[in-house]
Formats: sequence, structure tokens, C-alpha cells
Amino acid sequence: MDTFVFALNAILPLVLLVALGSMLRKRGFIDDLFVGRLFAYVYRIALPALLFTNVYKIGSLAEIDWTVVLLTVSLIVMFFVLGLISVIVSIKDNRRRGVVLQAVFRANFALIGVPLATGLGGSEALKVMSLVTAMVIPLTNVLSIVALAMFHRDASDNRIAPLRVVKSVITNPLILSVMAGLLVVVIRQFVPVRNGELVFSLSGTFPFLMTALSWLAQTATPLALIALGGQFRLSVVRELHREIIQGVMWKNVIVPAVSLSVLWALRDTFDGIIKAFPALVAVFSAPVAVSSVVITAEMDGDETLAGQIVVWSTFASMFSVFVIVVVFRAIGAL
Repeated sequence: MDTFVFALNAILPLVLLVALGSMLRKRGFIDDLFVGRLFAYVYRIALPALLFTNVYKIGSLAEIDWTVVLLTVSLIVMFFVLGLISVIVSIKDNRRRGVVLQAVFRANFALIGVPLATGLGGSEALKVMSLVTAMVIPLTNVLSIVALAMFHRDASDNRIAPLRVVKSVITNPLILSVMAGLLVVVIRQFVPVRNGELVFSLSGTFPFLMTALSWLAQTATPLALIALGGQFRLSVVRELHREIIQGVMWKNVIVPAVSLSVLWALRDTFDGIIKAFPALVAVFSAPVAVSSVVITAEMDGDETLAGQIVVWSTFASMFSVFVIVVVFRAIGAL
């Protein structure tokens, strides 16, 4: 019962904010123009601030368990390839292919992953989760942009534009913010220490700047959820039901079942897995990230489908997370 209550407490805040956005839309308080601008704000300002501040919190690259990170990255790349094959075979619409592919590997680390890891393993699991996601978030953002851009067709000749894929990756505000955060972490290793503190640091030298960035970061999730609710339509479920089911099955069933089984099987080979397992459960069992809708809208994908997959994978995670936690607690993994 405690596990079920925990899952509900992790999921229901998302549901309530999505419902709020939907209600505001129905009452005419917000419209398509407002929702579009809200998504643009989250994508270009709030999410970059969130990603930068998260990466900035890494004390040192030496804190990262690179074995666990490498295994996690390998599994994500594997699912990207398998998902790519799946969408090419089963989906004809290019604007929907990238959206479903993105749903395979992109998870809601901030809203579901972090509290789930904390609930399963306490502060130690939270630390592991922060370090792993600091490495995984750049990867999933790059793969999301590639997934959406590779199926984009040039309007003049209906061919995929490879230069657009490259440009989208290197100019993406999410990628740039993470790279900026990592650059700061690397530079920090060469800054002299005086009386146990860095001689120069953003948080110490420019505290007002980090405070402002933290405030901006805090707006990313709630505003993205409200915008998601504002564009959510039950009426489109019938038209998109195949793609929704495919995305939810991948994210809520296939990915956690395969990845966590593989990781548990490797526990004797890699010592760090057992210590990191609560965090790894959170990484691979969290539903699709809200930010996937924002990226889809900016990359000219089917944002309606993206929003539907986020909502339905979030609903489904109330049950899938419960089953995953029960199973792995039963075998002694948690």
C-alpha cells in the first residue's frame, strides 16, 4: 500500500496541473497563441536554466560512476536503434515517427525520476540519480533532436535535410545549456581553493545570477504541464490511438522490463549497479518527459501526438512503477 501511495503522490501533481491547463483552455482563459508562446518560453528560457543549474551542481567529474553511466548510455542508444527500426516499419507519417521514437528513450527525470529515486533509496540514490542524469540528459536531448530532425522533409523537394539535423543539434538551447554547465564544472577543477572554498565561482561571486537562474528553472515544469493541458484533446485519441499505444508500450513496459532485467543480471559483473539500482529504476521507469512536447513543437513534429503520449504514459506509470517496485523489492533489488 505504501508503494502505491508513493506512486500516486509522484504522479498526481502532474495530472492536476495538466487538468488545470485543460480547464483554463475550456474556460477561454488561455488559447492556442498563449500555449504556443508558453511552450516557446519553456523551451528557450526555463528548460535551459533548469538544465544548466542541474549540471552546475556536480561537484567534480570524479564523483561520477562512469561504469553505471556507460551502461545507462549504452541501453538508451540501444533503445534508440530498436525504436528507430520499429517506427520505420510501423508508422508512415514522418511527423509522427520522430515523436514515437522520442518517447522510447526520453524520460521525465525531474518530475518522476528524482522523487522516485529518493523514495526508493534515500539521499544516496538521489546523488546517484543527479550524477547519472547529468550525463544522460545531454544524450537524450541530442537523440530527441536527431529523432525529430531526421524525419523532417524539406518543403521544396520532400527530401530529408541532413544539414538541418546538424544545425538543430549544435544550435539547440538545451544542448548549449548543458554544455555550458559541463564547461563550468571542468573549469572549476582548475580554480584555486582558499580556506576550503573556491576563489571564484558563479554561486559565490555572482549569487544573484544563480538565484535568478534557479527561479527561472523552477518555472519550467509547472508551466510546461499547464501548456500541455491547454493543448490536450481527448477527441484526437481515436485518430492517434495506434501511435499512442505504441509509445506507451515502449516507455512503460518494454524499456523498463528489458533494461532493468539486463542491469540486474549484470550486478555481479559491475559492483556499482547494486548501489545505483534505485536510481536506475527511476531512470528507466519514469514516463515520457514533458519537455518532449516542447521540443516537438519547436522541431515541427506532431506536438498533439507528443502531448497525448506524455499524458497517457504518465497515467500508465501509476501502474507500471507500482509493478516494477513490487517485483524488484521481492527479489531483493530495492
